[in-house]
Amino acid sequence: MADGRLFLSGSLLIDNVATLERRAQGASAIDIAQVGHMDTAGAWYIVDMQKRLASAGADVPIYGANETQQQLIALVRRNMPPDDAALAKHLTLVDRVEVFGRKTAASARIAVELTSFLGQVIASLGAMVIHPRRLRLTSLVHHMQEVGWNAIPIVALMSFLIGVVLAFQGSVQLRQFGAEVFVVDLIAISVLRELGILLTSIIVAGRSGSAYTAAIGSMKMREEVDAMRTLGLDPIDILVVPRVLALMLMLPVLGLISDISGLLGGAMMSWIELGVSPAVFQARLVSNTDVWHFLVGMIKAPFFAMIIGIIGCYEGLKVGGNAESLGRLTSTSVVLSIFMVIVADAMFSVVFALIGI
Repeated sequence: MADGRLFLSGSLLIDNVATLERRAQGASAIDIAQVGHMDTAGAWYIVDMQKRLASAGADVPIYGANETQQQLIALVRRNMPPDDAALAKHLTLVDRVEVFGRKTAASARIAVELTSFLGQVIASLGAMVIHPRRLRLTSLVHHMQEVGWNAIPIVALMSFLIGVVLAFQGSVQLRQFGAEVFVVDLIAISVLRELGILLTSIIVAGRSGSAYTAAIGSMKMREEVDAMRTLGLDPIDILVVPRVLALMLMLPVLGLISDISGLLGGAMMSWIELGVSPAVFQARLVSNTDVWHFLVGMIKAPFFAMIIGIIGCYEGLKVGGNAESLGRLTSTSVVLSIFMVIVADAMFSVVFALIGI
């Protein structure tokens, strides 16, 4: 080293780089004019040394490199691993307020985008009412089978078990007051009005909503959606409307199956646990249960279906070109759908309470 310049000579190859000393304190430049042969390991040695010498903030140039060596050094520098991330600093109150504000703004932006997407879907549905030939019937029937027929076993089993649990837990409490027969009212109102359609919607959101996001997201990754637009086809008409319409048609059917299964489970457990015979259960169900309890659940079904379908398709169309975004948005689709369904159910409960239903 002379005049602050570090001179390297000989060969910088993988065989001898490991034995070289990488510390040259005080050097302000690196000269490799005397280096005869250099491979990728040698280029890494030079880039690493330059990085170490420049750690104090000074610029450390490299002299004497021929064109081939310059290209090799530039290639290695581009592929060097990034520096270790600095430890996260302690968040102050201002930082926390900023993070909260950014998340709030992002949530508001998503709400606006979802509202706009909902408008596009409703406009497409309206256009199909005017021009029915635009509806892809084959796709609609296929999705009705996927989200409806294939979901019947899990929905029926879940509702049956929920009815069993309601009857068992209700009997434990009502037996203390000698009011076992009121377990029929408990099961009927809970299943018909709330639990039947709500739990069915949650299952459909996890099962079909995520499938919508994954299917459309995979098409987005393979640029099939862009190809549709290039051919003059509207992805809303082809991909979104049949899926949303299939959910809106089949969720009320699944809700009805869920109600029946829940009542059957409750009747069976009431018979086993309380001795309430099926005939007594049926008679009290018919005489004491208002038909509006059933209609309330059915009224909610199309709205829940619209929420699940819109969110599932919206998140699918947001997928980028990598698998990481597909997995992240699929999870987001399920979580957001379930959250919005519960919010909508709470709003319906308030509205029905205000109008006395």
